[in-house]
Amino acid sequence: MRRQVSMALGALALLGAAGCNKQGAPVAVKAAGPPEALVKVATSETRNVPIELKTIGTVDPVTTIVVRARIGGSLTKVYFTEGQLVKKGDPLFEIDPRPYEQAVKQAEANLARDKAMLAQAQANLARAENQEAHYGKQAERYVKLADQGIMSREQADQAEVEAKARRTGVRAERAAVESAQAAIVADETAIETAKLNLSYCTIRSPITGRTGQILIQQDNLVKANDVDLVTIHQIQPVNVAFGITENHLPEIRARGGRLTVTATVPNTQVAPSTGSVAFVDNMVDRTSGTIRLKAVFPNADTRLWPGQFVEVSMKLDERANAVIIPGNAVQVGQAGSFVYVVRGDKTVELRPIKTGARIDRMLVVEDGLQPGETVVTEGQIRLAPGSRVKVTS
Repeated sequence: MRRQVSMALGALALLGAAGCNKQGAPVAVKAAGPPEALVKVATSETRNVPIELKTIGTVDPVTTIVVRARIGGSLTKVYFTEGQLVKKGDPLFEIDPRPYEQAVKQAEANLARDKAMLAQAQANLARAENQEAHYGKQAERYVKLADQGIMSREQADQAEVEAKARRTGVRAERAAVESAQAAIVADETAIETAKLNLSYCTIRSPITGRTGQILIQQDNLVKANDVDLVTIHQIQPVNVAFGITENHLPEIRARGGRLTVTATVPNTQVAPSTGSVAFVDNMVDRTSGTIRLKAVFPNADTRLWPGQFVEVSMKLDERANAVIIPGNAVQVGQAGSFVYVVRGDKTVELRPIKTGARIDRMLVVEDGLQPGETVVTEGQIRLAPGSRVKVTS
């Protein structure tokens, strides 16, 4: 008890000393204010910003060709490797040409035979025509002599019958000539068909594109139009298909579909590819309320690959002198979006704002902020309206 009383008296003595100066006058104790909050800031600025629509699209080849054999035979050669870029007209496969070469030779032999038969038929026709002319004149003479009583009527009638028989022979020989000529036309057609089939032995690429997996290997037998040999996708240029909500359709139609589109491959650092709208569907999808568009990209670097998902951005217009701030300056509360504005006395004001489009890491402020105002971008969690702040770099 004695020790506790001594400690209490000592504490009272210290308090009395703190309340007096050397001359014994009382000293006022200044209360400490709230500490300044450390924050990072940015200044709102004006910029011409594009009005863009962002969505997800898929890459589609402009043309897809499924290669099949037009004739049957043994697959003797494959001229390309899987995944190779081939040009239009490059050979892809070869089917054994020997049976088709023989077919061409046989058709050519048939043509030579029928040409010889035509020459013979033409000679027979010429002989028949000469005989017709001879017996026709002879019949005329016999009729005149019979009329004069020099020759009997029976001989004249026999001459006329012979002349008619010769005329019939001429018609038969002319038919033989026409038959030989028709046979020649058929032979020439057969030769063209045989040569066409022979040309089908070498299967060439109908487009410039990239090949897929080889589905029929060398030395296998193939039938005409039976199975797929390989699929080729044209990827230079390439299409990107995407959908937008129908409420943007009037803006697109007002621009006549002439809109610039960019496509970015997700999770890459390369610059986006640029293309233009080439197709607007003729009907809105009733189930989703969207309309389908296609944009064409040159794809010179083959960055866009068929079947790939890409981030699509389509520029509709450009807004001049829009107020923008960093996106991390905007906070969201129960009443909506707001920012902390730093005033001249280093205190902050909670300012409700209305935000618009996002451009990269920046946000457009539609209402509530003027150009040149300072907003807090980091440290908002330590702030309240009227808080004092200290700006750090």
